[in-house]
Amino acid sequence: MVDRRKFLTRSLALSATVLPTAMHAQDASPQGMPDTELVSRMRQKLAQELGDASVAAELAPSIFDVGFEWTPPMRPAKELRAVVAYSFGNRLTSDPKAQPEPGPVNEALAEAVVRVRALMAPGTPVYAQWEIAHFLVVKHGLKDVVSIEPVVAPDGTVTYLSTDGVAEAVVKKAGGVTALGPVTVIGHRDHAKRCVLTSRARGMDAWVAKEVPLPVEYDAESGQAWTRRRDLYLLHDMAAQMMMLRAAKIAEIYPKG
Repeated sequence: MVDRRKFLTRSLALSATVLPTAMHAQDASPQGMPDTELVSRMRQKLAQELGDASVAAELAPSIFDVGFEWTPPMRPAKELRAVVAYSFGNRLTSDPKAQPEPGPVNEALAEAVVRVRALMAPGTPVYAQWEIAHFLVVKHGLKDVVSIEPVVAPDGTVTYLSTDGVAEAVVKKAGGVTALGPVTVIGHRDHAKRCVLTSRARGMDAWVAKEVPLPVEYDAESGQAWTRRRDLYLLHDMAAQMMMLRAAKIAEIYPKG
């Protein structure tokens, strides 16, 4: 397993270097402005606002990566050897103490798992967060899904796993990243970049299968408010990416704490 400090340092390296160079999108903004020019303008504006050109030069690439890069690195499904599926939102029940229902977005994610797996070798292992695993078993009849369940304390308190918690659990259940081989990540289209980053930070050789589009719809009735609307979720995801960068940068600069 990857210890916490190595995880944070690896997160920083991946987010700052690996992912932007592997993006599927063209190296230009929709308006035709080259990315390098956009970053340069961001750096100039930050330098003006902060009165510090060196700090602006440090920050601008990270702000560009977090705010403007959303397409994850991709490979053909046939080159990948396992599926790792991350859930998105849920539906609360009338009983506040009961486990939420998986919800329609996770049903769509299960459909994506099925489509991707059909392009992979027979018997490809699937590791899916429980909301997705539910539909894979009940609706699609898959018998060999490894479901990543919430953590239940002795007093019955349920802790739902973060993206990183799911990635960590997958590596543990698989017996290590070598046993997994290269994996295809299934996640909501706006969550997929962070799913890949987090999977890689946990040591996985993670990609998104290029042939199958990921769900982009939102559930206005989701029990997680940040997953009800795209504008809210993107803010949530950018904040999460920034916190990853923050923690990793601290671990890099102050490795002894």
